[in-house]
Amino acid sequence: MQAVAYYRVSTEGQGRSGLGLEAQCEAVARFVEGEGLELTASYTEVETGKGADALDRRPQLAAAIGAARKAKCPIIVAKLDRLSRDVAFISGLMAKRVPFIVANLGKDVDPFMLHIYAALAEKERADISARTKAALAAKKAQGVKLGNPNLATIAVAGRAKRTNIADRFAEQIRPMIEGIRASGIITNQGVAEALNARGIRTARGSDWHATSVRRVLNRGA
Repeated sequence: MQAVAYYRVSTEGQGRSGLGLEAQCEAVARFVEGEGLELTASYTEVETGKGADALDRRPQLAAAIGAARKAKCPIIVAKLDRLSRDVAFISGLMAKRVPFIVANLGKDVDPFMLHIYAALAEKERADISARTKAALAAKKAQGVKLGNPNLATIAVAGRAKRTNIADRFAEQIRPMIEGIRASGIITNQGVAEALNARGIRTARGSDWHATSVRRVLNRGA
């Protein structure tokens, strides 16, 4: 049976869930091999899963749904929270009648149980938020000055975060590029075409070109 893989890392930090892109790929690969499935394409998103408009901000998930619907096959994710920790969001995806398989839950998990797991994840997120607010309130009561840094500091932090995400993505995708080059494809354009043929997307979710391959290699220089 064919399947489409979907991976997501959060712009708020890969480490928060303990499941970065490389770990997701490994988890899905093990599951696919164990179940005798064939991955026809994979989609990688760099986006937070929060918000009612999360699907609108996740074009790679929409593309994965479209590809799975066209091929009449399921979408595989490593963990349920790579889709979302929001029950309504999970329910909305299930309503699209595209089956989702969560690798760490198994392929035969009942849809009702997916709602239960999503509800638990949503409660966990709410509890974390409540504890954070309580901690901030306690600091404020102690006289600690709270508030956002100035806009210049925010801009610098934003650029640093984007650079960090790009560096991590380059580090994770570089072994695949080196493998393609080792097979005899040595031009950047050839590598880009090979990555596109495998359904791999850039960190921004777009097709590969010679320039994007060069940027990844330059980050490791």
